[in-house]
Formats: sequence, C-alpha cells, structure tokens
Amino acid sequence: MSESQRPRGLGAAARVTALASSVMDLHVRIALQEMDREKRRLISGGVFLAMGGVLMLFALLAFEVILVIWIQKTFSWEMEWILLLVASINLVLAGLSLRIGGYLAKGPYLPETLEGLSRTTKAVLGKS
Repeated sequence: MSESQRPRGLGAAARVTALASSVMDLHVRIALQEMDREKRRLISGGVFLAMGGVLMLFALLAFEVILVIWIQKTFSWEMEWILLLVASINLVLAGLSLRIGGYLAKGPYLPETLEGLSRTTKAVLGKS
C-alpha cells in the first residue's frame, strides 16, 4: 500500500497514542521526582515523630504513676481499681486517637500528579 492508500484514521490513532504515551511518560517522571522528595521528607518526619512518641510515652508513664499515687492518697482506693480506671481512660483515648488518625491519613498523597493525570485524561478524551 502506498502512503495515499493507507487509511487516515490509523495514522491519527497512532499520533494520539504517541502523544498520550509521551504525556504519560512526563507524568511518570514528575511522579518519581515527587516520590523522591516526599520520601526524604516522610523519613525524616518519621524519625522525629518516633523520637517525640518515645519521649511522650515516658512522660505519660511518669504522669500515670503520679496520678495513681495521688488517687490512692486522696481517695484511699485499692490499687486494682485505680489501675483499672487508668487503663480504661487509656483505652478510650487510644481509640479516639486511632479513629482521628485514620481519618486524617486518608486522601491523595501526590496532588500534583493527580491533577496532571486529570488534565491529560481530559486532553486525550477531548473534554475541556
């Protein structure tokens, strides 16, 4: 088949496919750069969060020991009831924290990439 006999739709489809492929390559490159930047930020943030969490745990344990001693001196309760009360408070606070943390952790992590993919999809499909 000569160039003039080839169906025109096939050439247009190939060009659209090549365009979509190059745009997707660009978005993959951007996503990899974002991931590298985010990885460094998340690792250093995780280290500091772990340090803060361990120190906060020690402070919480010291506070709970002081609270148990204070409750025992003030109300003359038995140690088992005091420990049950403190453990119950800890469970309620832990449940609330996990629930709130799970809610806050949802969502897209790379908004620039999602926005770029959305624009690309609209451009390839011909939507404005």
